[in-house]
Amino acid sequence: MTDRPLVLDEDGLDLLELALAGGLPGLPLPGGVAVPADGLVLADAENTPLARLRATSGDLHRPEPLRPLARHGGPHWDAAVRLPAAEARARLEAAAAGRPVIGLVADDVPTRADLERAVAAIDESGAGAVLLLIPVARRHRPGGSVGWAGLTRAALAAGDAMGDARPGIGVIPVVVPLPVGPGPAGWPRPDPAEVAAAYGAPFSERLTDQRGPEELAALGALGEVRERAVEALYPEPSAAEVLRAGIRAAPKGAVVLFTGLSGSGKSTIARALVEELADGGERLVTLLDGDEIRQHLSAELGFDAASRERNVERIGWVAALIARHGGIAVAAPIAPFAASRARVRAMAEAHGTFLLVWVSTPLAVCEARDRKGLYAKARAGEIADFTGISSPYEEPADADLVIDAGVTSVDEAVTLVVQALEARSQR
Repeated sequence: MTDRPLVLDEDGLDLLELALAGGLPGLPLPGGVAVPADGLVLADAENTPLARLRATSGDLHRPEPLRPLARHGGPHWDAAVRLPAAEARARLEAAAAGRPVIGLVADDVPTRADLERAVAAIDESGAGAVLLLIPVARRHRPGGSVGWAGLTRAALAAGDAMGDARPGIGVIPVVVPLPVGPGPAGWPRPDPAEVAAAYGAPFSERLTDQRGPEELAALGALGEVRERAVEALYPEPSAAEVLRAGIRAAPKGAVVLFTGLSGSGKSTIARALVEELADGGERLVTLLDGDEIRQHLSAELGFDAASRERNVERIGWVAALIARHGGIAVAAPIAPFAASRARVRAMAEAHGTFLLVWVSTPLAVCEARDRKGLYAKARAGEIADFTGISSPYEEPADADLVIDAGVTSVDEAVTLVVQALEARSQR
């Protein structure tokens, strides 16, 4: 087995999850990537080995799972709807009882016209079809549109509305990490119809493919509504200045710094927080994950105390720069030392709101999770200067919020952080 894993980006992680769930017959690799004769390990950005590929003669490779993929928070990560293909098919078979199954791939927030078309398709089946509703929810956050959490909420509400409109039809929602539309070069785009078929819907339609030119034009013109309203309120010279400056003042930036042991859950909460904040506001939200920063911004640093301090200060400087321009930076390093955390606070508070969140999950719980096997190596003496084992962690005395992720769910933690951030932003 080759020693160097293939580190997957967000598209690759989506496709791996889809293949492991049975939504694809195998994992399609980007052009130029080959599986060595002794196999290939797939890892996430934190270098956690997730799956192994064996060399085959075809273009699709069936992954063998090594460790569970990291899950995040929000309705699109709810285990009740983010199902393996086999479980989705079983639910459909039980609900359909011989009736036809229609699939609807919801790759955008449903409009009224979308709902009307879906209900009409059910009526045309003539036998009270069962609807497989597939909200698309990926790891890559959409830009300039409703986020995946919002799309999932809207799609599930649309399913309820269709069920109310035609009682007895049956709606089975399944959230699928399906890369659709244009994306970065490399990873192939699977056919949504083939994925829907794997989940149990032999006939399916993609919501956005059914929209006509007039509807698309109306949706595209939504951004002009504010401009027309301003022009109606102000004389032309005033309107031009208002539109140029924007009616709203520039928002106050913010930095949320998570600190805690490896495996405490801080990265999972941080990612879920980013999705929640991006889904509910206009400000740019950026995640500065400790492991990813280590691979890029601080690749030359070691893990001695001085290097750890310098790494955290670099993260703090970037985070403060984001806050200075009105954005929100969410950082999730271990940040074991009080002095470097204090310097990050000082840099951030010079430009906006700062929130220090200590994820206080006990060491025993962190070790039990140990997705990357790091604690076991540290205990065996294979890793020097490992926080909590051979290097100290200075518990924050100035944390603005303390969360034990061993007893607090991701969604509950995100709610606590959002509430604390809002309270501090109003000071």
